[in-house]
Amino acid sequence: MHRHEKWIDDVYRIRFFNLLALKRKTVEIYDTEEEQLEALKRWWKENGQSAMVGLVAGIAIILGWNYWHDHQQEQSNQASVLYDQLLKAVSADQNDAADKLADRIQEQFSNTEYAAYSGLLQAKVKVAKNDMAGAKSVLEKLVAHSNEETSNLAKIRLVRLMMANGDFEKALQLVNDVDPAKISEFAGNYDELVGDLYVALDRLDQARSSYQKAMENGYKSPLLQLKIDDLTASEKIETSK
Repeated sequence: MHRHEKWIDDVYRIRFFNLLALKRKTVEIYDTEEEQLEALKRWWKENGQSAMVGLVAGIAIILGWNYWHDHQQEQSNQASVLYDQLLKAVSADQNDAADKLADRIQEQFSNTEYAAYSGLLQAKVKVAKNDMAGAKSVLEKLVAHSNEETSNLAKIRLVRLMMANGDFEKALQLVNDVDPAKISEFAGNYDELVGDLYVALDRLDQARSSYQKAMENGYKSPLLQLKIDDLTASEKIETSK
C-alpha cells in the first residue's frame, strides 16, 4: 500500500473511532437524562403535593404580609390626617369638636400610635370642659392599655388630676404602686409629684426628701428648686413663732 493510501486509511479509521466514541457518549448522556427524569418523576409522585402546598403557603404568606403592611400604612395615614384636625381644634378651643375627633381616632384607628396621642389630648379637653370624671376615665384606660412611655405620661397626668380633686392619699398610693423598673426616664417626675403630694398632706419633711431625691437624680424642673426654697422659708417662719 502506498504511503498516501495508508494515510487516507488512517484518517478514516480515526474518524470511525471518534464517531463511535461520540455515539457512546450520546447514549450515556441520554441514559443519564432518562434516569434523572425517572428520579424526578418518582420524587414528584412522592413529594409533589406537599411541595405545592408549601409553595402556595409561601406565596400566601408573602401576599398576606404585603397586604397587612399596606393596610397598616393606610390606617396610619388616615389617623394622621384626623390627628392634625384634632390639634387644630384644640388650638382653637373647639373642645366639642376635639372631643369627637379624639373618639373617632380611638374607635377607627385603635392600632395606631395616634390613638394614644389623641387620648392624652382628649383628657386635656375634658378637663377644659370641667368633665373630670371623663378625663379620669380616659387616662385610666391609657395607663392600662398603652406602651410604657404613654402609660407613664398618662399616670403622671392622672395623679395631677387626682390632686386637683383632693384625692391625695389615693394619688400617693397610685405612685407608690409604680414599678421602678418601668419608670426610668420618668423617675424625676414621680419624685416631684410625691413631694407635691406630701406638701398637700402637710408632711413637709417627706416632701423635702422627695424633692431633693429628684434633684440628686439629675431631674430638671423649673419649679423644683423654688419648691425646696419655699419649704425652707415656711420652716423658718414656723421656727420664729
